[in-house]
Amino acid sequence: MASCKKGRMKDAVFRRLVAVALITVFGIVLILILFRTNTISSLINSDIYESTESIEIIEPKIPKLLLQNELSVSLHKRNQIPPRNLDLYPKLVKVHVVIVLYVHNRPQYLQIVIDSLSRVEGISETLLIVSHDGYFEEMNKIVEGIKFCQVKQIFAPYSPHIFSNSFPGASPRDCKDKDDPVEKQCEGTPDQYGNHRSPTIVSLKHHWWWMMNTVWDGLTETRQHSGHILFIEEDHFIYPNAYRNMQLLTELKSKKCPDCYAANLAPSEVKSKGEGWESLVAERMGNVGYAFNRTVWRKIHNKAAGFCSFDDYNWDITMWSTVYPSFGSPVYTLRGSRTSAVHFGKCGLHQGHSRNLACMDNGNVNIVVDEIDKVANIKPEWEVRKYEHQAGYQAGFKGWGGWGDVRDRELCMEFAKMYV
Repeated sequence: MASCKKGRMKDAVFRRLVAVALITVFGIVLILILFRTNTISSLINSDIYESTESIEIIEPKIPKLLLQNELSVSLHKRNQIPPRNLDLYPKLVKVHVVIVLYVHNRPQYLQIVIDSLSRVEGISETLLIVSHDGYFEEMNKIVEGIKFCQVKQIFAPYSPHIFSNSFPGASPRDCKDKDDPVEKQCEGTPDQYGNHRSPTIVSLKHHWWWMMNTVWDGLTETRQHSGHILFIEEDHFIYPNAYRNMQLLTELKSKKCPDCYAANLAPSEVKSKGEGWESLVAERMGNVGYAFNRTVWRKIHNKAAGFCSFDDYNWDITMWSTVYPSFGSPVYTLRGSRTSAVHFGKCGLHQGHSRNLACMDNGNVNIVVDEIDKVANIKPEWEVRKYEHQAGYQAGFKGWGGWGDVRDRELCMEFAKMYV
């Protein structure tokens, strides 16, 4: 009898040990699965950004003018997805410059930019955000292949490219070219030159403005970022020393150039490779590889009415001609005397003129990177040489047009109100 009881006790102990072992194994497997899908890694990295304790997802206000379609709703949800590669790069350097790459639909160009970014010293220390003007599968696949840093994709859910038969895309009732709205019984407000809107053209300015408002004030990953954010485009070749140089420039800016609002990787004249001086350069702000902080963004955002009402479809010409002059003093940017980025694309709509800046040859980019451009080549002890009274767009320029439709101006203002 006693031996039977002992046998049953041994069986019970054995079953408990087996159960504990099974639970332990199951727990380990579950942890590995969660870690692989970034669920745990996103929790243990709560100190990646400046402050995450109070961060919550903010839902943007839907522009009053729009009725979202299925794709628009889907893209809006995708914008909430955390960055990829958190398992590979679980922590960001505390003081980092976020990089935002904004793109449309030039996969050949995008691949060149991504390849150049993969060779940038320090790229793994920061977050790369790719902002798409609409949704294009080939562009999406290229970005999904990035493995050299944390990367997050956002898609403009109100892009004209995803509204095929309604505003902000082309509506059947829209006026075209120089149509008379009364005579043609069509909808639209012409620009100062008598031309009606072109959805593919106005998308350039819409995307840039939506992106700025979303990155600075909407995304969980960046809306509390206290440092600088660097903005580049899909036709900007980035040199290996770009990130290290930008770190130096943003650190030196307040000490060396208190009048500088931003830092640039390249000269404002896109054909220039720089002067090669042993000094820093202060000049008018360029549109290739520019970075500024939240203080400057607040100043820009406060000028939303001027930005949205200026009759020019180019965001950069709008900034030069109306926003910057409204600050009351010259808007300088700080850069090195050698470029760290090059505009390689053929002159696109965002340029506005006939400047032919192409250096593409059978799908290859012909840019020689010298040894000096592979490492940081800015010295903290350098003085600053300032360009004053530079040529370029100034206050008083009326704009190239293309932005006269009241609906575009109202949508632009709606973007400014999404997170306020």
